[in-house]
Amino acid sequence: MDLAYLRKLIKILDQSTMTEMEIEEEGIKLRLAKQTNNKAEGQHGHIMPYYQMPAPMPQQQQQQQQPETAAAEKTGEKKPEPGVTYHEMKSPIVGTFYRAPAPDADSYVEVGQEVEPGTVLCIVEAMKLMNEIESDVKGKIVKIMVENAQPVEYNQTLFLIEPTK
Repeated sequence: MDLAYLRKLIKILDQSTMTEMEIEEEGIKLRLAKQTNNKAEGQHGHIMPYYQMPAPMPQQQQQQQQPETAAAEKTGEKKPEPGVTYHEMKSPIVGTFYRAPAPDADSYVEVGQEVEPGTVLCIVEAMKLMNEIESDVKGKIVKIMVENAQPVEYNQTLFLIEPTK
């Protein structure tokens, strides 16, 4: 949701006599409410935003777990094979996924790269804290499941790793 759009909604609520507003757009629910103080008339209330992250829909989950062949061929990713069990590196927190330590830096890992336990795979930013996500298995990166700078949910799969011994 665009920050300028959110500011406009807050301004509309603040200038109106409404005490709360709820909007659902693109799978995101947003509820804004004024905290009012009835003791003094004419006093403006404070707006307290309430955010609810959307739950992944079954179709979205299916698309995340079954990569498209064209996209896989373009990036050099190999399509997960039936019967082969891949290790799913999942996000331990809600935040924003970053593949590199800085916008102009190289990515931590690429598809096809071998990783060891402790290898930094990405960063998930949460509340202005940069959390390095490390591999917990030895193996090869098969698929990167999230685009750079996209929001991620708790327990969302970030990488598929083919374990090696």
